[in-house]
Amino acid sequence: MDLPFDGAITRFFEEEAPEAIRKDIEKAGKKTILDPDFPYDKEMDKDDYEDQIHTLQIELARMQAWVKASGERIVIVFEGRDAAGKGGTISRFRENLNPRGARVVALAKPTETEAGQWYFQRYIDNLPTKGEIVFFDRSWYNRGVVEHVFGFCTPEQRDAWFAQVPTFEKMLTDDGIRLFKIWLNVDRATQLQRFLDRESDPVKQWKLSQIDVDGLKRWDAYSMAIQETLTRTDSTFAPWTVVRSDDKKLARIMAIRSVLGRLPYTRKDQKALEPVDPRIAGGIDVWNG
Repeated sequence: MDLPFDGAITRFFEEEAPEAIRKDIEKAGKKTILDPDFPYDKEMDKDDYEDQIHTLQIELARMQAWVKASGERIVIVFEGRDAAGKGGTISRFRENLNPRGARVVALAKPTETEAGQWYFQRYIDNLPTKGEIVFFDRSWYNRGVVEHVFGFCTPEQRDAWFAQVPTFEKMLTDDGIRLFKIWLNVDRATQLQRFLDRESDPVKQWKLSQIDVDGLKRWDAYSMAIQETLTRTDSTFAPWTVVRSDDKKLARIMAIRSVLGRLPYTRKDQKALEPVDPRIAGGIDVWNG
């Protein structure tokens, strides 16, 4: 059976990818970090990862118990490059949480009705109630990057969006919602390698979309849109946490710590929340293109 996009990623790799990217991928070992600027040469040890993620799962369970008891409302927005690991990171956040109080919002393309509404309206409909955590797998930030890069919105619509984002997020936080914004980033070689892996695995091809395939040629346009979006939407009340996810395991650890460290939940084991590595996760200065 032919599956969507069979060979499209490979053709790009062989015919259009920059030569340096091809060479990096061809010579890399299985656990080699492709980004030469990444702080570590090899991926995080699996046993070390399992130990740390187990400890953090306990902390996440404690955090959810506090959210439920206190009536807190938590929103965690996950954005980033395609194949940066958003879905896997969200899964590790939710792995041992009660799904009745921790749900994922991954909205499809707007319907005709939604397209005629105020841009933020369909996201407002999915905000948490008391005692609930909501994970947005992509969010209102589509307009800042993907819609802009592919021409799905006009420059005027994007300018209006930029003008409204700070007010919208200030309204959320002023109403007591705890808002976290996480941007996951990978370098170009890592992204392409992950796409190649998906293309070669029939059970993972569902993760590929035409946007992914077409976006391979628009790396620089994405970079410019990302940099502008991060810079213009970072604020004291809704700051970005940028996580370099060339090592998915390390990125998940740092993303979870970055959230738990900012929440005053009860029974917190501070020792379990070792300092976040500033070379992996931090403010928008961590973003490296």
